[in-house]
Amino acid sequence: MQFNNFDSTTFLRDYWQKRPLLIRNPWQFWHNPLTPEDLAGLACEDHVESRLITQSSDDWNAEHGPLPETRFGELGNSPWTLLVQAVDQHVPDVAALIAPFRFVPNWRIDDVMVSYASDGGGVGPHFDHYDVFLVQGLGQRRWQIGGMCNDQTALRSHEDLLLLAKFEVMEEWVLNPGDMLYIPPGIAHNGVAIGPDCMTYSVGFRSPSRKELIGHWCDDLLPEMTDDDRYCDPDLTTQENPGEIPAAAIDRLHAMITEKLTDRAAFARWFGQYSSTPRYPDTDWRPEDPIETDHLRALLAENHPLLRNPASRFSFIRQDDSQLLLFIDGECFYCAGETSVLAEQLCARDRLTVDAGLRGSDDAVTLLAELYNRGNLSFDWS
Repeated sequence: MQFNNFDSTTFLRDYWQKRPLLIRNPWQFWHNPLTPEDLAGLACEDHVESRLITQSSDDWNAEHGPLPETRFGELGNSPWTLLVQAVDQHVPDVAALIAPFRFVPNWRIDDVMVSYASDGGGVGPHFDHYDVFLVQGLGQRRWQIGGMCNDQTALRSHEDLLLLAKFEVMEEWVLNPGDMLYIPPGIAHNGVAIGPDCMTYSVGFRSPSRKELIGHWCDDLLPEMTDDDRYCDPDLTTQENPGEIPAAAIDRLHAMITEKLTDRAAFARWFGQYSSTPRYPDTDWRPEDPIETDHLRALLAENHPLLRNPASRFSFIRQDDSQLLLFIDGECFYCAGETSVLAEQLCARDRLTVDAGLRGSDDAVTLLAELYNRGNLSFDWS
């Protein structure tokens, strides 16, 4: 699926993280990539994250999956919504929905959450800390847009859902299949299904907070530090008041902290690994039969294309014109020369036919074999 009439440059300039935008059916052609029955089936799986939101009057209740198959037959006529996270990791046609949004860097893209709602179903007025594109798959949904929110915005008392205590509607649209709504971080919104069989695809983006970055970066630094790396003051002299912490001591103590935190190269490597960590790191995607480099080279020579695993995160940080660090699922691979060319190609597209020059490189084929055996790549046999 690709956009037919959408100017990403204008969008990034005028709307990205600035204001909502309704985009009426921008696709070359639209087809709903998942059936409601298949979505319900995913919600019953142990390894899939899902929630069932039911409504009673003006209250919402959340149940966490996996859900028993019999649960859907018990719902009755009250409004309800099924939410399933990271459906792109399980359904290739849903993963293909991400491709048109690659004008945003890989490391910023999170996952595709899919929701199904009965008539009147929704999750209530709320706001998110990240950007989201809401693509209508089936049926209709009315979206109401409110004002800007933050961590001081009043919320209802609810242990599972972050619902706004007050919600003032400023704009309102009804989305049909193929229509898309962009909502920046912090903007209040509320979606309500109109009629049966309402499916919405939420393409979400990662947006780490300062608190998150500092906390995780420090957690990563601590194991490298030793107890004997301590404050010292061999030039200590007597001072007029022993109760004072002098400026020189503060400067020295502060330097002990900042010297570690301001190492940009170390931070870049850490962030590449951190930002590429998969959403569900315990999932094992390794193939049953590992591949040898000779076999891999033979398959590449037959022009069998490689596919990136939709559950894997690929990104890189350039070091100079011929060297880069490739990050995949929390691991770092040093790439130079031909392997750096290969790494850039792997990060640029989901499907890759390796050219003859790279097929002849032992380093490139070795890297591909390792990524295949880790489950990051597979062959497209279609």
